[in-house]
Amino acid sequence: MAPGNTLYYGDNLDVLRDRIATESVDLIYLDPPFNSNRSYNVLFKAHGGDESQAQIEAFDDSWHWSQQAEAQYAALVAGGAPIKVAEAIEAMHDLLGPNDVLAYLVMMTARLVELRRVLKPTGSLYLHCDPTASHYLKVLLDSVFGPEQFRNEIVWRRTIAKGGQMGQLPANHDVILSYARASTPTWNEIRIQYDLDDLDDKTLSKYKYRDPDGRLYRLDNLLHPEQGRRPNLDYELMGVRRTWRWAKDRMREAVAAGLVVQTGPGRVPQQKRYLDEQKGRLVGDVWIDINPLNSQARERLGYPTQKPLALLERIIESSSNAGDVVLDPFCGCGTTVDAAQKLGRKWIGIDLTYLSVDLIRKRLRHTYGDDIESTYEIHGIPTDAQGAEALFQENPFDFERWAVSLVDGQPNEKQVGDKGIDGRIRFHADKDKIGTVVVSVKGGKQVAPTMMRDLVGTVQDHKADMGLLIMLSTPTKGMTDVADHSGSYQVPLTGATYPKLQIVTIAELLAGRHPNIPTAILPYIKASPKAGSEPISLF
Repeated sequence: MAPGNTLYYGDNLDVLRDRIATESVDLIYLDPPFNSNRSYNVLFKAHGGDESQAQIEAFDDSWHWSQQAEAQYAALVAGGAPIKVAEAIEAMHDLLGPNDVLAYLVMMTARLVELRRVLKPTGSLYLHCDPTASHYLKVLLDSVFGPEQFRNEIVWRRTIAKGGQMGQLPANHDVILSYARASTPTWNEIRIQYDLDDLDDKTLSKYKYRDPDGRLYRLDNLLHPEQGRRPNLDYELMGVRRTWRWAKDRMREAVAAGLVVQTGPGRVPQQKRYLDEQKGRLVGDVWIDINPLNSQARERLGYPTQKPLALLERIIESSSNAGDVVLDPFCGCGTTVDAAQKLGRKWIGIDLTYLSVDLIRKRLRHTYGDDIESTYEIHGIPTDAQGAEALFQENPFDFERWAVSLVDGQPNEKQVGDKGIDGRIRFHADKDKIGTVVVSVKGGKQVAPTMMRDLVGTVQDHKADMGLLIMLSTPTKGMTDVADHSGSYQVPLTGATYPKLQIVTIAELLAGRHPNIPTAILPYIKASPKAGSEPISLF
């Protein structure tokens, strides 16, 4: 059975090995994190350099040469990878030495081996990177897929060149490396419609004629290539006898429709070919027609490495068909998932951070409506109190993010957030005012009455409208008494009243009990909703 739409929260290497079947995926797109916003020299600094290397916590192990990276390297060269792949990563070790770039390449090698395994024989892989690492990654891809399976090095202009630099040109493009699993990958030719207001000189020189209504056309040959050998096509047209490409009846229809032109007496008639009826301009491997996301883009989520939806749509349309399975093992903010859903493909997304998983869920709900939740599965997040406790023990910060997401709040993006606040729920308080519920999450077994006193102070200090405490343990009677006597808040827009402070446990949330608060504005997103409704303003 082909895999269905699925989100996985966890390490993609583990998910690939344990959950994704061999030859089950039609198309893979990946945009692995590469620290591309930092300088090239800092990235190449040997382990132990003094430069601060603060990164998103989820990727910390992937960025630095460590005992884990060294162990993974040893496993690859000791038989954990095909011989050519092992030789390639050994050569990288000899070339680069044990630094952060090598740690990144070791991490990628193990995953590329698994990604090739899960691809169908007709499948393709697109690896998105920047020129800082593309040459190393291409060597690794050659070793994994074989150099004969290289298809394209696509150059995508991700921004307009600006800000001249001393001694070099501004960097303004990314590289997308495309490889096939075997010799006959799925392929759909890419063409884009001509922009009639911005035609290149070559097109204008071909389509140099214009109808009275303004339509551009060129003249094309009407003669049959087998002159004199097709009696049924041999007749006179506009005073010229030849062997024509069409039978008489079809030719009469074309003449009546004004599609046949004779440029002068005795000249061979020709066919009109209108520019607006052509398939469009063939797309090459330099893409300058897909713009990056600017600060005002409707689909912009604020995710640092977000790619335009149009970029993923082009890749998916070219190398898959409706119903095929698309996999993104570093799915981030979910652009691949969104594009695959829009184009009628099945999809699999994997990410190491719960923030990404939650963002994708909210993005899908914004774009396709709440019913989309029933069309896909999520693996790796807790479904019971025991799983919640395990997540808290493994990653307390992701536990907090997960808990906040259960109430449609937006968790803090950084581990060190506002004091006493682990997330916020926003709602429409009035026509021009957004209300706020501050959320505090407490894991572990310890319960202290001061938790409620702290929440009272946090609501006051941040001028929030309400406060919500989410607990893994059961609150004490004293805590519930504080909540019960906290007063109420009335929403100006609706006149509805709600408790000023509330407590809810993880067990209650998992059982379907939702806190008594106004309908939340789903966090993160300023994307278009499903077709037919107005855009949603979220900030």
